[in-house]
Amino acid sequence: MEKPFRILVADDEQEMLELVSSYLLQEGYTVISAEDGTQVMKILENEKVDLILLDVLMPNLDGFLTCEKIRSKSNVPIMMLTAKSDERDRVYGMKIGADDYIVKPFSPKELLVRIEAMLRRTYEFNDKESSLLQVGALTINLKARKVVLNHKILDLTRKEYDLLLFFVKQRNQVFDREQLLDHVWGMEYNRGTLRTVDTHVKTLRYKLGEYGKMVKTIYGIGYCFEVS
Repeated sequence: MEKPFRILVADDEQEMLELVSSYLLQEGYTVISAEDGTQVMKILENEKVDLILLDVLMPNLDGFLTCEKIRSKSNVPIMMLTAKSDERDRVYGMKIGADDYIVKPFSPKELLVRIEAMLRRTYEFNDKESSLLQVGALTINLKARKVVLNHKILDLTRKEYDLLLFFVKQRNQVFDREQLLDHVWGMEYNRGTLRTVDTHVKTLRYKLGEYGKMVKTIYGIGYCFEVS
């Protein structure tokens, strides 16, 4: 994967900020740092950022509020960094637009692997693959990360888009919730967070309108995107 990507690290703990930044610099990434959400928003107004590592417990503007503000303007990948391991915090972070969630203390190797996976999923495409996927009146533009249905662009969150893309690419195949979490979210979840899949499927169906019925519930197993 081509580097340097520009990664914004936001954490009010100076030691953690310097530690994470050093990991990223050693891997060849360009690092921009911030100590609270207010600084994050100012940086995003003036600089291009490819991925954000966002601590939850920050002063002035915490990570959750910052994530919501970012998502109102941008689809840049966001990974939440936090000492909180409560399941409700993880689920809430995903609902408001975070793409991944790692609990402190974490290993440098795990952090770097997750970052690279997020960047690959977001920015790398196979040149031999068409940039458009189409199912009837539904078109997915891979390079623009846009979904058009009946000539209208759908307002999808990052994870709704990723879930739909996975379904369309793996059409007519049945996946259980754990498989969907692994393939779409790209991280290990405990079983208590499986309902995040149901939440995203529900909102995706709603936004797809008449095409939402193509996302079939396979009772006792999971979901399937059925195309005749």
